[in-house]
Parts: sequence; structure tokens; C-alpha cells
Amino acid sequence: MKKLFTLLALVGCLTLSYQSNAQDEAADSTSTEMADSSAVAEEPVVEETPAPVEEPEAVVEEEASFHQVIKDKFIEGDWKFMTPVLLCLIIGLAIAIERIITLNLATTNTDKLLATVEDALSKGGVEAAKEVTRNTKGPVASIFTQGLMRMSEGIDMVEKSIIAYGSVEMGRLEKGLVWVSLFIALAPMLGFMGTVIGMIGAFDAIEAAGDISPQIVANGIKVALLTTVAGLIVGIILQVFYNYLVSKIDSLVNQMEDASITLVDLLVKHKLTN
Repeated sequence: MKKLFTLLALVGCLTLSYQSNAQDEAADSTSTEMADSSAVAEEPVVEETPAPVEEPEAVVEEEASFHQVIKDKFIEGDWKFMTPVLLCLIIGLAIAIERIITLNLATTNTDKLLATVEDALSKGGVEAAKEVTRNTKGPVASIFTQGLMRMSEGIDMVEKSIIAYGSVEMGRLEKGLVWVSLFIALAPMLGFMGTVIGMIGAFDAIEAAGDISPQIVANGIKVALLTTVAGLIVGIILQVFYNYLVSKIDSLVNQMEDASITLVDLLVKHKLTN
């Protein structure tokens, strides 16, 4: 019986000790968790902000102006070769513009002039007609004046005077065209000369280096091509102006011829009626 009580007492003691140990461990774990949670609570929460994404800066390429491009190509083509070509363009354009202004001022309304001359012949005779033509500008009026001045010598002299003075007026209209034609031919030739000289320089560089390399010959070939292009462009521009001038002169000459024939008819009619 005593052994049974002793055994129960031993089991009870073990049970109590186990429960006390379990409570102690639970308390320790609870205190540890509370300490950890308090430590976590005390630590400031640092929010990681995302690093700003650096956007690549847009590369704004400014387009070079037309004048800047021309300037750059002029420098790259070597001023020694490009300057003569540029002078051909400037002088040729100056002559062409002067001729255009002169020819436009020389244009006359021949129908109106003939009507005025006919009215003057019928009312005041040859002297009145000469007064009208002298006060009118243009080659047609000048030819009329020369023909009327020969009226006293007969119709044949009037016709000869008109033909002779018509040739003089035609020469005045064509003044300066030979220079424009010269620059049309000269500009491409100067460009080709720059081409030849540039190629010679390229081959000299190859000979000096003893090797064919694109970097060696690129400069000479570039000069050659730029001078050729410049000469051709100048020739094309001046050719357009030249053709316009020729067509304008042909138109004025046709007007002079038609008006001269009409004037002779008027003079014949006036002489017969008087």
C-alpha cells in the first residue's frame, strides 16, 4: 500500500514539475515574442522608394540650313577650285538679270503703238507720227522713228532704213549673251579641272603611302566630286537663264519685223491718200 502511495506521489511530482517547466518555457517564449515584436515595432519602417528610371534624353538633331550645307560643301571642295566656279555663277547671274530687266523694259504693245501712229498720220502727217514714236520707249518705236525720218526719200529708203536699224537694235538686245554663254561652258570645265587635280592628288597620296587605303584616297576623290557637281549646277542654272533670254529676244525680233511691215503698209497708204 505504501509502495502504491509512493508511486502516485512520484508521478504527481513529475507531472507538476513537467507542467511548471512547460509554463516556464511558454512564458519565456511569450516574453521572447513580445520582445521581438516590440523590437520590430521600435525599428522604423524604411520604405524603399524605387530608383527613378533615367529616361534617355531625346537627341534633338538640328537640321542644318540650306545655306549652312552649301557653305560646308564649299569648304570641303577646297576654295581654290570652288571660288572660280562661284565667280562664274555670280557674274553670269548678274549679266542675265540685267538683260532680263532690259528686255522687259524694251517690250512694247505694238498694236497700241501702230494704232497711235496711224491716228497721228491721218491727223498731223509724218511729223505728228515722229513725235509719237520719239516719246515712246523700246526698239520698235526707235525703228519707226528711223523709218519716218526717211519718208521724204521714198518708200524704198524707208524699208532699207528699217532693215538696217533693225539689225542695230537686234545687236543691242543680244548684248551680254555671249558672256552668259561663256560662263555656261566655263563653269563645268573648271569643275572638271578640279576633278582631275583631285584625282592626281589621290594617286600621289597612294604613291607616298605605298598602299591603297580608302582613307588615303577619300579626300582627293571627295574634292574631285564636289567640284564637278558645283560646275554642273552652275552650268545648269545659267543655261536656264540663257534660254529664257534667247526666247525673249526672238519674241521681240518677231514683234519688230511684224510692226515694221505694218508701218510700211501704213506709210504707203498715207502717201497714196495724200
